[in-house]
Amino acid sequence: MMDFGRISIELIVGFFALFVITKLLGKTQITQITPFDFISALVLGELVGNALYDAEIGVDKILFTLALWGVLIYLLEMITQKWGRTRVYLEGRPAIVIHKGGINKEELKKAKLDIDQLRHLLRSKGAFSLKEVEYAILETDGTVSVLKKYGYETPINQDLNLTPKKVNLPVPVISDGRILSENLMEQNLTEQWLLLEIKKLGYHSPRDLVFAEWEEGEPLYVIPYLEEDTTNN
Repeated sequence: MMDFGRISIELIVGFFALFVITKLLGKTQITQITPFDFISALVLGELVGNALYDAEIGVDKILFTLALWGVLIYLLEMITQKWGRTRVYLEGRPAIVIHKGGINKEELKKAKLDIDQLRHLLRSKGAFSLKEVEYAILETDGTVSVLKKYGYETPINQDLNLTPKKVNLPVPVISDGRILSENLMEQNLTEQWLLLEIKKLGYHSPRDLVFAEWEEGEPLYVIPYLEEDTTNN
């Protein structure tokens, strides 16, 4: 009976401790699981699970272990938010696996993804043929985001006899107040051009913006920080 009582207490304590850690770390631990987040979830589960059946491990050790692991994960999240360049190494980066209707074999190879797996992911997004897809992006959580060709958008534009339009992929150029230089270079754009466009919109610096997106033929789209946020940047 003593073992059942100990296990019950440790399970209840572990349950609420995991719940608190999950709330502190944010919803991305559940909704957007990266490979690191997946490992984190497994480790947290193992820490509590093993402790339940080890009589020498008490509630205090469970709480200490979970608290220390939670602090490490929290610090890592703070690092990726403070220094955006670390996200590529710690969380990975999205990969364009279909570009303007063509399959990017190099990105598929890097992602250890074959054509059949890609087609499976595309079908889950409602694209049952590769000819329907203009762009496909493999996200860091393993899902695929799809931008269909103009003729295959819903409703089917061909059925409406609309004039065909060129499909362009919006490109982020500012994230968390930081210029994404690599994206600018890929689109043959310069930082000087971006700074000029920002000033035209009434902003002094990239640090004034949470996000900015460029799309060919469209004006620069920006999302500024709220006034209460700008004081912290």
